[in-house]
Amino acid sequence: MDRLTSLASTLGERLKTRADTVAVAESSAGGLISAALLAVPGASAYFLGGGVIYTHSARLGLLGLPKEAITMRAATEEYALIVARAIRERLGSTWGFSETGASGPTGNRYGDAPGHSCFAMVGPLERSMTLETGLSDREENMWRFTGESLSFMESVLSEAG
Repeated sequence: MDRLTSLASTLGERLKTRADTVAVAESSAGGLISAALLAVPGASAYFLGGGVIYTHSARLGLLGLPKEAITMRAATEEYALIVARAIRERLGSTWGFSETGASGPTGNRYGDAPGHSCFAMVGPLERSMTLETGLSDREENMWRFTGESLSFMESVLSEAG
C-alpha cells in the first residue's frame, strides 16, 4: 500500500491546491482506489465519497442510473464515462472518477480478458482510457488497476491545469 499511498498523496495535494473534490465509483478494483485516497491524512478536504459499483443493483441503488445504463455492457470507456458523470452529480464533486473491468482469474461475461479495465475522469474536462495488464491474477490486477487509476487521475488533473 506504500506505493499507492505515495501516488494518492501527490494526487490529494493537487486536489487540495486546486480546492477540488473527487467522488469515486469503482468496480473491479474493489474499493482499493478509495482506500488509497483515504489513507492520506487530510483526505476529507478532497474526497467526498464513493462506492463499489459491482452489480446491476448497485448501478440502480447507489447511482440511480437509468435502465439503459444499468443493462448496458460495462467495462467500456463509454460506460465508465456514464458512471463517472453519475457519481460526480450524485455527490456534487468537482471530479467524478470511474473504474470498471475484469480482475480475473477469468474474463468477464462480455468477453474481456482478465486484466481489462476502463477508467474515466469527468469534471472541467472528460477523459477515458483502457488498460490491459495481460495478467490473470485477480489480486495483482486489482492493485494494478488502482495504481493506474491514481496515475490517470493525476494526469487528467495536470492536463486540466
